[in-house]
Amino acid sequence: MTIEEYLYYIILPVLAISVLLVFCRFVIGPSIADRVVALDLLITIGITLIAIYSIVYNQSTFLDIAMILGLIAFLSTVAFSYYLEKRNRKKREKSKGDE
Repeated sequence: MTIEEYLYYIILPVLAISVLLVFCRFVIGPSIADRVVALDLLITIGITLIAIYSIVYNQSTFLDIAMILGLIAFLSTVAFSYYLEKRNRKKREKSKGDE
C-alpha cells in the first residue's frame, strides 16, 4: 500500500466523518465556547486536507497556505479567549457592585 492509497482509503474517510461530527457540534453546541472550539477544529481539519492535497499532488506551495491558515486559527482562538475572559471579568465586577 503506497502513501497515496493510505491517504485516499483510510485518512480521507476518517476526516470526512470527523468533519460531519464537528459540524454537528458547531451547529448545536450549547455555548459559544463550544462553537468556537468546533470552528477551530474545522479549520484544523481543513489544514489537514490541504496538507494531504499537497502530498498527493506534490505541491509544496500549499503547505505555506496551510501554515498561514493555522496561524490565523491560533490567533483567532487566542483573541476569543481574551474576549471571554474580559467579559467574565466585567460580569464579576458588576455582580460585586450589585451586592
